[in-house]
Amino acid sequence: MKADFAKGGSSSPLLDAKKSAPSASNLTSSAESSIHLTCLLITFFLGSCVAPDAQHRVVISTREQRLAVLDRGNLLALYPVSTSKFGLGDWPRSCCTPLGKLEIAQKIGDRAPPGAVFRDRRRTGEIVASDSPGRDPIVTRILWLRGRQAQNANAFRRDIYIHGTPEERNIGLPVSYGCIRMRSRDIINLYDIVGLGAEVTIVDAPLAAVVPGLSSGTQMAETNSATMVIR
Repeated sequence: MKADFAKGGSSSPLLDAKKSAPSASNLTSSAESSIHLTCLLITFFLGSCVAPDAQHRVVISTREQRLAVLDRGNLLALYPVSTSKFGLGDWPRSCCTPLGKLEIAQKIGDRAPPGAVFRDRRRTGEIVASDSPGRDPIVTRILWLRGRQAQNANAFRRDIYIHGTPEERNIGLPVSYGCIRMRSRDIINLYDIVGLGAEVTIVDAPLAAVVPGLSSGTQMAETNSATMVIR
């Protein structure tokens, strides 16, 4: 007696089983996709587990145009800087320097040479010498800041950075468009010291008022291009 099969079915149950079984190539592709997804999850998990830099703290005085680096609360270095020529604040499109507590959200520029130009946080391939006439790009390194308080909540969206500038002759004067500018060699030093999550406090007061161990008589060299490093 002949077996009856439903309309549209194959002529043999064995052929149906072969057709429904996954091929070796499909199994391999599925396994590779699973491995790739697992690797991405592991990478994300490890990246999210990196502890923020709680050892270092940066304090910037807009009144004195100076930046102090603290290591476990001890003064490590002082650098001259330039903050905004438009004053203090955090309004969108204000070009002001925000006050208060912020943190280093991103570090950009690993191993870039001094004077390397950045546009939209990407290297253009150009290198500009310090004090080049008519040139004022972002150079060398970028520390992108994120606000921790309501008074500086727009800082990250406003692209407020600590960054290098070729206009080193103006360091020590409020001449920026909201960011904190440093000489190339100084931003390289700072970049190498601080890690992601390190606290950055910007104040409209003398450094001595907020930095433990820094007396009001502590001075950098007479020129505003000098750096004082405490060892």
